[in-house]
Amino acid sequence: MSDEPVHDPECEVAHGDTPYVTDGGRDLVAVYASPVAAYLLTWARELGFTTSLLEPDPDRLSDDLRNAAMRVYTDPGDVEVAATTDVVVTDHHRDDLGTMMAPLVTATPRWIGIMGSPRHTGPHIAALRAEGVTEDLIATVHRPIGLDIGSKDPAEIALSTLAGLIADRSGRAGGFHRPATPAGT
Repeated sequence: MSDEPVHDPECEVAHGDTPYVTDGGRDLVAVYASPVAAYLLTWARELGFTTSLLEPDPDRLSDDLRNAAMRVYTDPGDVEVAATTDVVVTDHHRDDLGTMMAPLVTATPRWIGIMGSPRHTGPHIAALRAEGVTEDLIATVHRPIGLDIGSKDPAEIALSTLAGLIADRSGRAGGFHRPATPAGT
């Protein structure tokens, strides 16, 4: 066996020896100004996403949220949705849920999800039906969102959501690597 180090580009990136360059096409739209949206937008930028915030109520837009988002929209019809766009709805208690989500769902983003507990029916279902969205498109909305890490506070929810989006983009299940146990051990 050679003592020569193995060239591993991923290791070089992890050690900061080589810059990480995304393949582009990482777009994140956070719907509604919320504490979760603030973390999502800030961390997504660090992860190479182009970030957008959709918030119809200008009074809810803090300077922190405006600075975290590369783009801010007040009308869902103005949001640029591509096949590379991930949409995260960060509040399921808003009265305008259907009107805000319908244009985004029908634009068929790469991934769309809404925060909420899986213990009860999500309010987005009735809200989207009321907007005339088809059952097939409603079924594309993920709920709950993120990896199952037991997240409770806004930072943890944002972390689990971003980790889940990255895992999904990479075709991975998410979670720890579990090496196979050698036979006979």
